[in-house]
Amino acid sequence: MLTALIMAGGKGTRFWPLSTEEKPKQFLKLIGEETMIQMTVNRIKSIIPIERIFVCTGVMYVDLVKEQLPELPERNIIVEPEGRNTAPCIALSAMVIDRYYKNSNMVVLPSDHLIKDEEEFRNTLLAADSFIKEKDEAIVTLGMNPSRPEVGYGYIKYSNEVLKTNDFRVIKVDAFVEKPNLDTAKKYLREGNYLWNGGMFIWSINNVINQIKMYSPNTYNALIEIMEVSEDKLQETINNKYENTEATSIDYAVLEKSKDVYVIPSNFGWDDVGSWEALDRYREKDELGNILVGQSKAVKANNNLVISSNNSVVVEGLSDIYVIENDGKVLVGHKSNVANVKELKNIV
Repeated sequence: MLTALIMAGGKGTRFWPLSTEEKPKQFLKLIGEETMIQMTVNRIKSIIPIERIFVCTGVMYVDLVKEQLPELPERNIIVEPEGRNTAPCIALSAMVIDRYYKNSNMVVLPSDHLIKDEEEFRNTLLAADSFIKEKDEAIVTLGMNPSRPEVGYGYIKYSNEVLKTNDFRVIKVDAFVEKPNLDTAKKYLREGNYLWNGGMFIWSINNVINQIKMYSPNTYNALIEIMEVSEDKLQETINNKYENTEATSIDYAVLEKSKDVYVIPSNFGWDDVGSWEALDRYREKDELGNILVGQSKAVKANNNLVISSNNSVVVEGLSDIYVIENDGKVLVGHKSNVANVKELKNIV
C-alpha cells in the first residue's frame, strides 16, 4: 500500500512580497490556476487516494490547508508545533501515518514544486514503490538530470551499481552534495554522474522509523510515544514532545549515513520554483512576452513581469520591468534585478 506525505510548512521567503509568512508560496497560484499545494495533491490522486495523502504543516497554515484541500480528511493534517527542518517533520509524519496504514510505503514530496510531465512522474513513483516492495530496507530518492550548472540545488552523486525496475534505472547513491559554486556545478555537469536533488523520497514507513531510531535517536525517543497514544491525546503529545527533536534535515540525519540509498534518474520536467526567474520559464506569456498575473494589463509594453493580488495594475510603454503588488505594497524595478527583490523588505 502506498501513502504520501506532503511537506507544507515552509515560509517561501524568496517570493516576498507575494509570498508572506502568513501565506507562503505553497498556497499561491504561482504557475497556473491552482495553488502549488493543490497541484501537488492533484498530480498523485490517481495512484494514491486522498484518504492516504497526508499534509504536514505549521499551526498557522492549518486553515489554509483546509480551505485549499477541502476533500482532505482532517486527521490527515499533521500539525507541527514549530518548524524544525525535514527530519523531525518526516519522523513525526511516518509515526502518525503508521497509526492508520500499517506496513505501508510512503512517498515524501515538497508541496511547492512544478512537475510538467505528470504521467511520467506517477510512473516513476510506482517504479520506486515496486523496488521498495522487493528491497524493503532500501531508500529511493528521485534525482533530476541537470540541464544547466545550477548553484541553487543540492546534488546526488551516483555510483556504477545499476539495478532496474521495469523501464527505470535504479542506481546506488555515492553521496549527497550541498549546493555548489558555479565552477563546481560546471564540473558536476561535465562528469555526468550527478543529479539534482529534488527532495523527494520513497521508503517503507517501518524502514524510515528504524533509520530515524538508528541515526537520530533523540528525535526517535522524543516522538515514539505518539505511535501508541490515544487519538484524543495525539496532538497534545506532539505539542509536548516536538521541541525535543533534533532540528536538522533528513539528508544530514539519515540519508548521508544510511547504507542502502538508491536514486532513479528522472526526466519529468521538475523545477522547485524557488525564484522569480522560474516564473519567467514556466508562466504563459502574451504575444509581447509579458507575464500578467491577476488584475494586470500591459499596453504597448513588452517583456515585463506584472503581478497583482489586490488592485488593478496597468503598465504602459515600458519594457523589461517587474511590478509586484500585494498586501498594500507595490514594488517596481528592472526585471534583471527581480531575484534581489527580497532585499527591499527592510525598506518597504
